[in-house]
Amino acid sequence: MPFLGQDWRSPGQSWVKTADGWTRFLDEKSGGFVGDISSFCKRDDHNKENRFNSLNYDVAAKKRKKDLLNSKAKIQYFHQEKWIYVHKGSTKERHGYCTLGEAFNRLDFSSAILDSRRFNYVVRLLELIAKSQLTSLSGIAQKNYMNILEKVVQKVLEDQQNIRLIRELLQTLYTSLCTLVQRVGKSVLVGNINMWVHRMESILHWQQQLNNIQITRPAFKGTTFTDLPLCLQLNIMQRLSDGRDLVSLGQVAPDLQVLSEDRLLWKKLCQYHFTDRQIRKRLILSDKGQLDWKKMYFKLVRCYPRKEQYGDTLQLCRHCHILSWKGTDHPCTANNPETCSTSLLPQDFINLFRF
Repeated sequence: MPFLGQDWRSPGQSWVKTADGWTRFLDEKSGGFVGDISSFCKRDDHNKENRFNSLNYDVAAKKRKKDLLNSKAKIQYFHQEKWIYVHKGSTKERHGYCTLGEAFNRLDFSSAILDSRRFNYVVRLLELIAKSQLTSLSGIAQKNYMNILEKVVQKVLEDQQNIRLIRELLQTLYTSLCTLVQRVGKSVLVGNINMWVHRMESILHWQQQLNNIQITRPAFKGTTFTDLPLCLQLNIMQRLSDGRDLVSLGQVAPDLQVLSEDRLLWKKLCQYHFTDRQIRKRLILSDKGQLDWKKMYFKLVRCYPRKEQYGDTLQLCRHCHILSWKGTDHPCTANNPETCSTSLLPQDFINLFRF
């Protein structure tokens, strides 16, 4: 408890009463005393200025060193749980709420990116968090976010797959951070500004690495895609869910260019992603008076969200409120747990924690 009277001695310090009054210990090992404040003020102004500048330099150097260590620090993935209980209220048995940051830390996202069925799901979730939910994460969750993102980038650099997907993710995150760093005075980010500047530099470095990737043609002399019958080639191209992939595939060879312009192919792609009502609002006719499904697709993409498709998703049990990856067994008390589980898209996962 602080002193309320005229006694200016601070609590928690060692003081000794002398003939001149109370004197504070300088060091218990050396047994010295701190001199009177008035004697300290009588020192030469030049010495005081040098001492002050030296102190400021030491503090600034230690601060920069600490910020650099914090920015490079890696947290271990202590939480690699296959399922977590999502509780939306406090009870006698459990207090508090399950937040987005807690779920992001505890669920096993670090190993999920190594699974090709879950990779796109995790990347889409990282993108949604970067757009609007980054400030809702705790400091540990934000650091975990950057560590998982680094693992995603390293995987893409090694496999040379999903390059465009990660480029879009990094660009979204960098744009969001540019906006948030400018508002750092309003405490919208957890941590020091130097730490976030270092993270933004890492994002730029990752973008440069992705731009420098040169995909080499494999030394394979067997049957290629163009050697297949045209019906099989067209059937494979119908499995692609992104129109940009069709355009890229058509640039490989002249024969594939002709197949990529097939009207039926683009019609099925439009009908897969969009409703009939959305399509009727964006009709485009070609010079021949027919519907230009290719132009309609890219116009619809700019106006409406595409249908999301994932090999594996997170699911929520409506009976016991347990969140887990699809196909993961959890201690459910329902008679038929399979009928109680609901698959969650990435946006549904974000909305689950908006209490």
